Amino acid sequence: MNRKLAGWALLLLLAWLVVEPLALVAIDAVRVDGAWTFQSVRAFFVEKNEWRAAWNSLWLAVVSVVLGALIGVPLALATRLVDFPGRRVVSALLTLPAVLPPLVGVVAFLFLYGESGVIARAVMAVTGAEKAPWRFEGAFAVVLIHATTMYVYTYLLVRAALATFDPALLEAATALGAGRWRAIRTIVLPLLRPAIGNGALLTALSSLASYSAPYVFGGGFRVLPTQVVTTRLNGDISVAMVETLALVALALIALLLASRLGGPGTRGAGKGLAPAPRASSPRTRKVVGIIAWAATAWLLLPHLALVVVSFVPIGAWNNTALPSAYTVGNYVALVAEPARWRPFGTSLWMATLAAAAAAILALGVAVAARDPKRRLSRTLEAALALPWAVPGTVYAIALATMFSRLQPGAGRFVLIGTLWLLPLAYLVRALPIVGRALVGAIRGLDPALDEAATSLGAGGWRSFRTITLPLLGPALAGATALAFVTGLGDFMTSVILYTYDTRPVSLEILGAIRQGEIGVAAAYGVVLTAISTMAFYFAERGRATT
Repeated sequence: MNRKLAGWALLLLLAWLVVEPLALVAIDAVRVDGAWTFQSVRAFFVEKNEWRAAWNSLWLAVVSVVLGALIGVPLALATRLVDFPGRRVVSALLTLPAVLPPLVGVVAFLFLYGESGVIARAVMAVTGAEKAPWRFEGAFAVVLIHATTMYVYTYLLVRAALATFDPALLEAATALGAGRWRAIRTIVLPLLRPAIGNGALLTALSSLASYSAPYVFGGGFRVLPTQVVTTRLNGDISVAMVETLALVALALIALLLASRLGGPGTRGAGKGLAPAPRASSPRTRKVVGIIAWAATAWLLLPHLALVVVSFVPIGAWNNTALPSAYTVGNYVALVAEPARWRPFGTSLWMATLAAAAAAILALGVAVAARDPKRRLSRTLEAALALPWAVPGTVYAIALATMFSRLQPGAGRFVLIGTLWLLPLAYLVRALPIVGRALVGAIRGLDPALDEAATSLGAGGWRSFRTITLPLLGPALAGATALAFVTGLGDFMTSVILYTYDTRPVSLEILGAIRQGEIGVAAAYGVVLTAISTMAFYFAERGRATT
């Protein structure tokens, strides 16, 4: 099979896996009981709650982007440009939210700021109150969670951009009389515009797709993802489809605005080498260090609370600031009781299968789409990236619609209620993560390597196996690890598609919270975070040895 024919075969596969489910959602929104109708569309537009949910999703995304940038950009500048004490430790700690499964991050806030959290209990112990002085719910709670967990996107991207920033530009500005702040405002920030724009895009898409935080803390504050699930559970499927399309439209608007914010970027601003931190006065290093450490401690307090609560036995923490007893019983229960460790096994095999399948499929697409000038390459790349712009709840509903009926001619099979639908959903969500990394990596390879191998008599497969694949190893390892972690802690897709046999660990955490077993829920979260961190560690080792 030649590369062009393989490319068309992969495009057909992506159309079946990625595009057709969304098309079926659009059809179901205007087709009820076999007849075409706009009744559901009208019902959506005349209902005030629908507009309120859409408006809440929109302004929540905007506020999350702004606050995420206000936290992420200064921290990236401080940890990259100023050599304060403990800079490397702070840099590593600030990336921790990237490895936390979304539901675990949300649960951590519950254990810190919730009515039965550490801070509320401390206030009760000091004031002698019998009830928590506040209820941590509503728009404020969701905004706080989004801002202090999603800053990591802007932080990581700006740090990566600064890693190749040419310090000679700042030295030239200083020589010409520009102060530090003027140089940052007129030189650094404009050059960081693409990184900030991409960070804003990831934050906006994550906020629009966010289900865990509004579900746990929203209360009466509804956003489109929770509205879609509620409407679907109420049996109004066609209106849920319209809500789904509205959510997709908001995601596409975010994609357009963020691409404009990012702009075309500036070429020639970096030498490809990470610059050393600039020499600063002792006072500057001290002040920046205090602020950076304080910000890091505040951002990671919820995760520290998660670890503390995981050692608290049931009934050992009432009106005291800290638990009166500690135990490892919560962790022992996860190992000793089959009903508790079985969800770990389920999540592990589903996440592993989905990540491996996404890596194989994305690798094939990357090879077929290596030449960006070809129209087929651009189409493949767009199809691969489509799940990135569509919230997870939308794809869950789209896949449930697609695989709820037997129509082999249309590529539809009954997978609802089987073991395979949830891993398939994880695969679709992982495709853009692995695909974008591999497409970027393979296009960065020097074509002369393949030409040299061919001139030495190596065939296409041997050249790929011995030259291209090893060079893609670092990107493949890192992206596959991220895809694995995404599937392992997935909640928004799982809550719609899971069955009794595919109950993942994220649903088990929610069940433990509802039953009042907060120590067990916290232990689940800590173990899940540890597994995610190990996955990134081994991926990093693989990258280092490739």
